[in-house]
Amino acid sequence: MVLVVTDVERGNNLSTPRSVWGALPLRRVGIPALTVVTVLSSTVLGLARPAGGDAISDAKAKAAQIEGQLSSAQNEMSALGQAFDAAQYHLNQINSSIATTKANIAADQAQVAKDRSTLAQAAVSNYISDGTAANQNAIFASNNKTVGAQSEYSQIADGDINLAVENLHTAQNALSAQEATLQSQQGQAQSQVQAEQNAINQNAAVVQEQKNALAQEQGQIAQLVQQQQQAEAAAAAKAAQQKIAAAQAAAAAASAARPQAASGGSSTASGNTGNGSGSAAPAVFSQAAPPPTAAGGAGAVQAAESQLGVPYEWGGESPKGSASPGFDCSGLTAWSWGQVGVGLPHFSGGQMAASTPVPVSDLQPGDLLFYGPGGNDHVAMYVGGGTMIEAPYTGAVVWLTGLRLGNGFVGAGRP
Repeated sequence: MVLVVTDVERGNNLSTPRSVWGALPLRRVGIPALTVVTVLSSTVLGLARPAGGDAISDAKAKAAQIEGQLSSAQNEMSALGQAFDAAQYHLNQINSSIATTKANIAADQAQVAKDRSTLAQAAVSNYISDGTAANQNAIFASNNKTVGAQSEYSQIADGDINLAVENLHTAQNALSAQEATLQSQQGQAQSQVQAEQNAINQNAAVVQEQKNALAQEQGQIAQLVQQQQQAEAAAAAKAAQQKIAAAQAAAAAASAARPQAASGGSSTASGNTGNGSGSAAPAVFSQAAPPPTAAGGAGAVQAAESQLGVPYEWGGESPKGSASPGFDCSGLTAWSWGQVGVGLPHFSGGQMAASTPVPVSDLQPGDLLFYGPGGNDHVAMYVGGGTMIEAPYTGAVVWLTGLRLGNGFVGAGRP
């Protein structure tokens, strides 16, 4: 099993929502339990000692119970991860709004400073030239016909500047209030992100404890099986020696009864048996996947299919050739579309918001399939021919599977 870790968005590459998809509350994801305990089952079935067999059966039952608890905790981790993604996604949107508001405030401040400078220059000019009196007084004016026009223009210009300054002050105050509101929301969003992170950390600790308990129980099963095998081997060896001794005694008795017969030596053939144990080596993806040769959805499908067999890892967006390859559901779709130049957020709900809805009857390769309210639970990619590709859950790998239109399916989208 793969220990789930925390699809923090690592560097968020959010795209602008292009549809009317709405983000809805998250719900927990139900995932089928994984079968873990398969230790020497064929040997255990043939054991001859009831007491030992009962002990092994009890140990296997306990291991199965721990396995169920572990699977439940790992499935809970998947749901917690989606909740964390949603909180991080919301925080990023607030941070973007704060940055925009600060830029607007700075621009307003610069304009206010410019208008104040204009007013100051006008005041100095009026003081030096005795204001507008020289132009508005017919005695001093060089052209009596222009006195009225000059006076009216001066009043309009000064009034416009003063009004502009007042309007900018009002806008600046409004933006400042908006910034304060956003900062308050930012604090709440950061608290939510931290709360989700704490929940993930606590769940990870439970997962690790259960994995340790399962490993201990499996070790106990292996030890019991080994003891049974050793006991059976000892009993078989003793029985063989008894048969050999009996045969030798019978041969000696026959030889004593017929002294004239040629004595012959008897030999026993001994054979040795060996058992080899092999364990499949974990898949090693040392070679990076080739870049897609097609564009758009077809290229995204090529990229996704190049990652078949890569293990599920919550928060993962690391392809073959990486130090630790692994994908979760939204990590696979975001990475695959990224290979053809389309940026998607590493969050299934964000991907739904950033996609254009398409009907199931119009599905094309590369279209995304969303599950759960607002697409928050899971995302897969349509391949074509009634098949889709996905990184399903902890303990599984990236695989191809039949198109699922039930189990919480809420719609399809085209990035």
